[in-house]
Amino acid sequence: MVDALVSGTSVLRDVGVRIPPSARMLLKESKKLKMNNKPITIVLQSFILTVLLFASSLAENTALPSEINREINMDAKIDHLTIPFNTIKGEPSNLAHFGDKVILIVNVASKCGFTPQYKGLEALYRNYKDRGLVIIGFPANNFGKQEPGSDEEIMAFCQSKYEISFPMMSKISVLGEDIHPIYSWLTVGSAFPGDINWNFNKFLLDRQGNIAERFGPKTKPSNKKLVVKIEELLGNTD
Repeated sequence: MVDALVSGTSVLRDVGVRIPPSARMLLKESKKLKMNNKPITIVLQSFILTVLLFASSLAENTALPSEINREINMDAKIDHLTIPFNTIKGEPSNLAHFGDKVILIVNVASKCGFTPQYKGLEALYRNYKDRGLVIIGFPANNFGKQEPGSDEEIMAFCQSKYEISFPMMSKISVLGEDIHPIYSWLTVGSAFPGDINWNFNKFLLDRQGNIAERFGPKTKPSNKKLVVKIEELLGNTD
């Protein structure tokens, strides 16, 4: 059985089908069991075959979005600057749209204990935008259902409560099977990997689009380390 699965995997690779990480892992474990003369359960065999059938579907462009998201940053051909997302008004955008600006990406929520950070984020933006800083807010409802509203409701809240003027994007998922590709890159394919653990995580990107630093929800926009890093990346504009 293991030999057949290995052969099948090789055939799929030969015709250009990308094998999912889960399939590669299961095949590896199956080889170990065979080498140690331990039985491989029918359940394991069936699951491996199921995953391989999924892999074959990639040849017909029927891959699941979650699998693509997990794989997107493992492919050197993918340019994270061109990963598409929509503004909160429904207009297409991406990181390349912001040119060579220093970017602070924040997953935001309207009903969170950290929501008052909106005030500090807006102050930070107004203080440094003329020097090349842009803040991008990505609303997400992943934690405690603290962002339940529509894009229109979120924007109305931000403007009426905090007079937000920095760019806000359409609501996305930043965790789990439906994670947006931009957050797959931020949390898997970047120099600062790790799942988003709550609202108001912050990723600071340099002018080339590389992640220079990551800050947790408890780091306020006025935090000295954050501000110093922003000034460092902005450089001397005199």
